[in-house]
Amino acid sequence: MSSNGHSNPKRPRKDMSRPMTVVLGAQWGDEGKGKVVDMLACNADIVCRCQGGNNAGHTVVVDGKEYDLHILPSGVINKKCVSVIGNGVVINLPQFFEEVKKNEEKGLAGCCGRVFISDRAHLVFDFHQTVDGLQEQEKGKSSIGTTKKGIGPTYSCKASRSGIRLADLLGDFSLFEEKYRRLLKTYMHQHPDLNVDIEQEVKKYKEYAKSIAPFVTDTVTYLHEAIKNGKKIVVEGANAALLDIDFGTYPYVTSSNCTVGGVCTGLGVPPTVIGEICGVVKAYSTRVGDGPFPTELCDGIGEILQSRGGEIGVTTKRKRRCGWLDAVLLRYSNMINGYT
Repeated sequence: MSSNGHSNPKRPRKDMSRPMTVVLGAQWGDEGKGKVVDMLACNADIVCRCQGGNNAGHTVVVDGKEYDLHILPSGVINKKCVSVIGNGVVINLPQFFEEVKKNEEKGLAGCCGRVFISDRAHLVFDFHQTVDGLQEQEKGKSSIGTTKKGIGPTYSCKASRSGIRLADLLGDFSLFEEKYRRLLKTYMHQHPDLNVDIEQEVKKYKEYAKSIAPFVTDTVTYLHEAIKNGKKIVVEGANAALLDIDFGTYPYVTSSNCTVGGVCTGLGVPPTVIGEICGVVKAYSTRVGDGPFPTELCDGIGEILQSRGGEIGVTTKRKRRCGWLDAVLLRYSNMINGYT
């Protein structure tokens, strides 16, 4: 009871019937979500990614070894933990296999059998990445500074119902090839400078179909069975609240919902299974790329923050813009996500 006679709101107790803990970025990303997820993964059975693609970058350091993760959930470092990549994630297969290979060379073991990808996840093709760059060039001074990873074009295909999913790749390959050629033809018509060796790409994806098959499953059923059996689940949000396609600083945003609602749509789970919602906040603010930044420091102090903080993007390798902590922004972020 407060001095004015009103009862103080109490933090809700954790409901064990809600086994899912969600970790979200509360600012513009690069808050340290990977480190938090890595800690929580020690006691988790499953760690999930629910949206975004390899435009996100998390760094986890274990025993002096630095693992750079872009598509794989940070929990993959824990050998006892299963990693799930949900239907809301978009995946570039060449970069997925490259990421697995690089991290296995550093000591990561047993990805096959511990990493499951939704059969509903959409594929990011190399031409999506090329188109991403071409679209930025065409915008000139109006460009928004995308990572050029093909994320926007892939989500555009998904929304226009012309996208291609992993289920298509693993089904009748002739139907996959037909969809691929049709989609590429559309893009080549829109962008005459787009040059793709179609036959070589089709041949490459026929091999990818064999390699990716052991990773792919119906993750909706898998997660619901896990919840029913009392498994502890951690969800690792990519990007952050102010980069959300609906609630971020539009149009300087990513192409997916990286607020709490994206967890349900990106994994196929009801909101009733979510217990804790952790908002990760950096002591000062940073942002990669263009867009509004009310507390940005464009002076020597900003340079000191950038230098001492090692503020270089994991994915883009661009210097991050730096500024003071923004309490107004954090209040808005909390309104949307309801951090517990």
